[in-house]
Amino acid sequence: MTNRYINFFRFFFVCVDLFLLNIINFVLMLTTDHFPDHSQEKYMVLFFVANMFWLISAYSTGLYINNSNPSFERFAKRTVKSLILFYIAMLVFVFMYHYPYSRLFIVLSFSGFGLLLFLTRFLLVVSFAYVDRVSKANKKVVIVGYNDIAKKLAHKFTTQNRNLSVEGYFEDREVVDELSILPIIGTIDECVAYAIKNDINEIYSTISPEKNTMIYEMARVAEKSLIRFKFVPDFRLYVNRDTHLEYIDEFPILSLRPEPLEDASNSIKKRFFDIVFSLFVIVAVLTWLMPVLAILIKLNSKGPVFFVQWRSGKNNKQFRCFKFRSLSVNKDADTKQVTRGDNRITPLGKFLRKANLDELPQFFNVLLGNMSVVGPRPHMLQHTETYSKILEEYMIRHFVKPGVTGWAQVNGFRGEIKVQEQLRKRIEYDIWYMEHWSIWLDMRVIFLTVYSSIKGDKNAF
Repeated sequence: MTNRYINFFRFFFVCVDLFLLNIINFVLMLTTDHFPDHSQEKYMVLFFVANMFWLISAYSTGLYINNSNPSFERFAKRTVKSLILFYIAMLVFVFMYHYPYSRLFIVLSFSGFGLLLFLTRFLLVVSFAYVDRVSKANKKVVIVGYNDIAKKLAHKFTTQNRNLSVEGYFEDREVVDELSILPIIGTIDECVAYAIKNDINEIYSTISPEKNTMIYEMARVAEKSLIRFKFVPDFRLYVNRDTHLEYIDEFPILSLRPEPLEDASNSIKKRFFDIVFSLFVIVAVLTWLMPVLAILIKLNSKGPVFFVQWRSGKNNKQFRCFKFRSLSVNKDADTKQVTRGDNRITPLGKFLRKANLDELPQFFNVLLGNMSVVGPRPHMLQHTETYSKILEEYMIRHFVKPGVTGWAQVNGFRGEIKVQEQLRKRIEYDIWYMEHWSIWLDMRVIFLTVYSSIKGDKNAF
């Protein structure tokens, strides 16, 4: 495990551990009926002290602080040390406080917290290993160029259990190497076509674009086809380039952009946040609002309550997107975008669209895993096909899940697209979000979306 998990440890485990500590005490209070009313205040003091002592114990052992060589084994040992310090501190407090706390409560609280603590560690390690393995499993790559760097890179991929399948090389020179276990599949100009035809996930180029300008065109075509293109250059040639650097052992790998959500820990954090947030919206809002809006929609115009349409999702996979119906039933719904003053918009639909209420059923899409709370807005299939021909960068936005709301939307780029510049700016904002993702950015987008809905957005119609 590397230093990239430091934010994951600090953010995730502090929240989870405190949640477990408080939930076990809360459940015990609810399920135990021998606490008199006057004792509740004393137990609240106990709960507050428990939270404080746990944080002190955890930070005194460095539980949430990674170092240069972190590991789950070290984390488990620090968890045990923290738990022992916590138990000692709590026992001292109970003894010194001179209040007859229930011994059964103390035993159940201590043992329950310890059990849940280690259960979450075990489940997280298993799930993290599974997600990390699945995210890389069956990933097929090819290498452009046949040289020392290419051979060393292929060796690293095939010998270090990276769950990658290296299909072979593409090289223009005629090469005879009886020691090579991987074939030379074809010439360099045949690489992208082969990758598209054979479901290749990534292309690694060991040939400098300065030596072969066709590499730039290959990269553009590859990304348009949702194939990641990465460079393995002489690093000194690329110091001043606007690229993203990562390392595989001693090899510098230059990608066309950073993608935080390619990190398995970030992906888990975002999915966890999506599930919690969508469940909150569904339970707290949709359980009562959906029946009300369903009746109003039915009374306002003929047709179904929900509008279900195929949209373009992550990796351009199609999914059924749910919305409250805001238009009258029409044959152009899947081909014609809504425009300002569109006579298809129902009187109620105008309000729903203005307040963004028509998008609320998409939280079911989030729960199903088709969408995220925040991400590029999903487009109709026909628009995806049309826009991808207008802008080469358009398909890049499909490297991540589409969102109920997005960075482009809160920056004013939503609604009807009349000119190419509007589309270009929207894509720029979507790609910027993909390159700079964080939980805090998602929360900022959600806040701005709510603020915009209350204030009113001139581009919402």
